[in-house]
Amino acid sequence: MSEVKFDLQPVNKKPSRKYRKGSKYDPILDSFLGGEHALVKVEVENKDANYLRTQLNKRIEARDITDKVKVSVVNNIAYLEKT
Repeated sequence: MSEVKFDLQPVNKKPSRKYRKGSKYDPILDSFLGGEHALVKVEVENKDANYLRTQLNKRIEARDITDKVKVSVVNNIAYLEKT
């Protein structure tokens, strides 16, 4: 059986997981929140409305703005609504 080289180093705590700080969907939310309209239709090229809803909901939750914005899909069209 061959020897395995290794090194053990003591640490105080594990580092926190690194998450991506932003998303390509953040500009959509920023533009909507900065705009004057309370309800808008959202279309992204080559993206299904249900997929778009999922991605926008993830960003809304990550940014903790669930009390300000709601995403819904009706007839395969995504809508953003201020609440």
